[in-house]
Amino acid sequence: MRHPQTDRLSRRAMAFVLAGGRGSRLKELTDLRAKPAVYFGGKTRIIDFALSNAFNSGIRKMAVATQYKAHSLIRHLQRGWTFFRAERNEYLDILPASQRVSENKWYMGTADAVTQNIDIVDSYGVDFIVVLAGDHVYKMDYEVMLREHVESGADVTIGCLTVPRMDATAFGVMKIDEAKRVLEFLEKPKDPPGMPGDPDHALASMGIYVFSWPFLRDLLIRDAEDPNSSHDFGTDLIPEIVKNGRAMAHFFTDSAVCTGASPKPYWRDVGTIDAFHQANIDLTDFIPELDIYDTDWPIWTYGEIVPPAKFIHDEDGRRGSAISSMVSGACIISGTEVRESLLFTGVRTHSYSMLDRVVALPYAQVNRHARLSSVVLDRGVDVPAGLVVGEDPVEDARWFRVSEGGVVLITQPMLDARAAALGT
Repeated sequence: MRHPQTDRLSRRAMAFVLAGGRGSRLKELTDLRAKPAVYFGGKTRIIDFALSNAFNSGIRKMAVATQYKAHSLIRHLQRGWTFFRAERNEYLDILPASQRVSENKWYMGTADAVTQNIDIVDSYGVDFIVVLAGDHVYKMDYEVMLREHVESGADVTIGCLTVPRMDATAFGVMKIDEAKRVLEFLEKPKDPPGMPGDPDHALASMGIYVFSWPFLRDLLIRDAEDPNSSHDFGTDLIPEIVKNGRAMAHFFTDSAVCTGASPKPYWRDVGTIDAFHQANIDLTDFIPELDIYDTDWPIWTYGEIVPPAKFIHDEDGRRGSAISSMVSGACIISGTEVRESLLFTGVRTHSYSMLDRVVALPYAQVNRHARLSSVVLDRGVDVPAGLVVGEDPVEDARWFRVSEGGVVLITQPMLDARAAALGT
């Protein structure tokens, strides 16, 4: 349910986005960038989804806490998210771990990232804080969650996903009563509790929390003084509130933004090579579950100024074509057959090559006679002529990263090591 702009709680809230994690399960894709800065969907970065949700929900005060290899992320925010105007009381602050509290103290946990910036949050003059993970892909109206938080009188409201019970072993899981009050918060339990009336499903935390700022501020100060705390929301603060306060669950289905031909709520943790590859390839479906063409709930990002994509050559075996694929601006498909693939900005492919289920990050180049199947190409890689990947798993594993699901990740250092070993 949408509310008038003058009545929106989001105007009294700020979004604090936790974007400091590496995302080690993405392997070499995060060697040079944090997980929130990883590319997704042809033009965007993963963090754009959390920030766009906040902006579209009406939140105009945001902060992004960074830590691990943050340059790529900071540069993206500086280029793509500079449209906030201070004279309209709009702000986006980038908060790198900068030893503000102590010369030897970086962010020690998710809660500590907020604690070290209490003075900055105070300067916003907000009533509510929406704590967000910056590394998930979804569409959600935080205004709905804010209203539920206020109406329930909660100390914390936790965004939750309904998942098959045994799939919840990788999440923080909540046991709730019929009024959605959280009775237990269990971190990655081996035997997750089922939901009331639905024992086959469990409630998993999305890493989204709504607090009143005065309540959270006091809690953070007490937590900072606790030598036994790891200063983490999921490990320390949320269990403390569940035990001694009032924690409420908010169902993602109640605030998910569903648009286009697919009515299903969409949320993905693209934290593995397989999940990242599949979520990108899914966008090429005839009716994808995630509608990135929706102009009512757009995903804002850095709009690089580039020329249109171009397809050239039209002869047997050398035809520039793309079937069931997404091809971004500045791509040149020169005599290449592209199928079920997603090509980011500036990808160049050359004659007699073939791409099948390939996710090619910006400015990758595929030279002549290459054949790639179920591949992720890192930004700027130069695939040598004649390279065949995706047909011989043993050979692929000699040189490249092969995931559990058989997706091959190719980076430039891998190609360079292969060339050196083969003397090419």
